[in-house]
Amino acid sequence: MNEVLAGGSGGSAKPSNRESNRRRIIVLTAPSGGGKTTIARRVMGAIPELSFSVSATTRPPRSREKDGVDYYFVSRKRFQRHIDAGDLLEYEEVYPGLFYGTLQEEIERKSADSPILLDVDVRGANAVKQRYGDDALVIFVQPPTFDILETRLRSRATENPATLRTRLERARRELEYADRFDAVVVNDDVETAVAETLGLIRQFLKAR
Repeated sequence: MNEVLAGGSGGSAKPSNRESNRRRIIVLTAPSGGGKTTIARRVMGAIPELSFSVSATTRPPRSREKDGVDYYFVSRKRFQRHIDAGDLLEYEEVYPGLFYGTLQEEIERKSADSPILLDVDVRGANAVKQRYGDDALVIFVQPPTFDILETRLRSRATENPATLRTRLERARRELEYADRFDAVVVNDDVETAVAETLGLIRQFLKAR
């Protein structure tokens, strides 16, 4: 069992030793298929001091995904225990039986002494921004067009027609939230998007 999922409510991490207890939290958010995970991996490789916040989900792992690295893959019963205990900063049932959530303890623990990167959906990003304010830089990764986003989702071949339709409907709504965050990076060319994202993050970290 992953230690972070062993139980107990979130927010119990030891206080940071950094002056004024300020945290450095970077959030990449996008509709599904926007490319935030690809960019997040490139960012992690370019800035070694970053730690990665691992979200919890009830979906099964995809090919090459590892428990505790890409996600904490948990049962619906265990996820419900986290909901009941108040362990989650945010969570959402994307479609029936499929939950994603951000563990409060994961953020508190990993951001105490080093910057942390989160790869979360739009609702999760909004919850992090509300909770941490100026301590969080939230970057919205935007696809160049909705048609391109749809093509990316279809090319994954990981969805059935019903779940694909749900993701597309959700993505269309989420695109309307882009201007609510700190910055928008259009992911038309991945190299350009990565460079722009790294510039924003380095500027944020330098200012902290």
